[in-house]
Amino acid sequence: MAVDSTSPSERIVDALGTLSTGTPVSEVARRLLDLFTSGSLEPGTRLPSERQLASSLAVGRSAVREALAALEIIGIVDVRPGSGTFLRGQASELLPQTLRWGLLIGEKNTSELIELRAGLEIYVARLAATRASDAARASLRAHVQEMRGAGTDLAAFARADLSFHLDLAESVENATLHDLLHVVRSLLQVYADRAVHSREEAEVAVREHEAVTDALDARDPAAAASAMAAHMVTAGERLARLVEDG
Repeated sequence: MAVDSTSPSERIVDALGTLSTGTPVSEVARRLLDLFTSGSLEPGTRLPSERQLASSLAVGRSAVREALAALEIIGIVDVRPGSGTFLRGQASELLPQTLRWGLLIGEKNTSELIELRAGLEIYVARLAATRASDAARASLRAHVQEMRGAGTDLAAFARADLSFHLDLAESVENATLHDLLHVVRSLLQVYADRAVHSREEAEVAVREHEAVTDALDARDPAAAASAMAAHMVTAGERLARLVEDG
């Protein structure tokens, strides 16, 4: 059997292909991400030099440099001065960072993120009705009580609300779904922290969360999904108003 004598750097260069002239930095980063998450490279692989990458992609070195800098910020690569640039983790470990990057460099449409979050939360609620443990359901009940007990402290209410949704996602034991929802939620968090701005709105949200936990306790997937859908309607409307107001 023939032995592949090419180096990892040579294989990377061969796999990249060229991009069109004037390609933006985001497209350079996308092409690199596609390769890094393909599973064909081992963690710790040393990447080709900026010059080699630029030549392979048919772009300027500055575009490669900026793309690598961005990928370092989100934890995809490790740039070591004097040593080179190295791939950090396994393809599966790069998923959360890749999702975040894809959403950040895409055509940012907050209304679409709100819709995506709603769909994910509804699906999670449906799964949690059959997957959440007794301990997880008790924790969710406790978060609802924290929300109710927050009174006029809307910051405390927001923290309990976030904890509820984080624990709900954790309860279904689906790491990929959890990571995707975490990324989407984090991109909306600047609005979500301010979404409930009156005690009356908080009381509505408490009742909506109680409806979700009632359905979870009943182990009723359809009811859990329906309750979360109702909550996402009002939550989405509040977020949309904040986005419109800036």
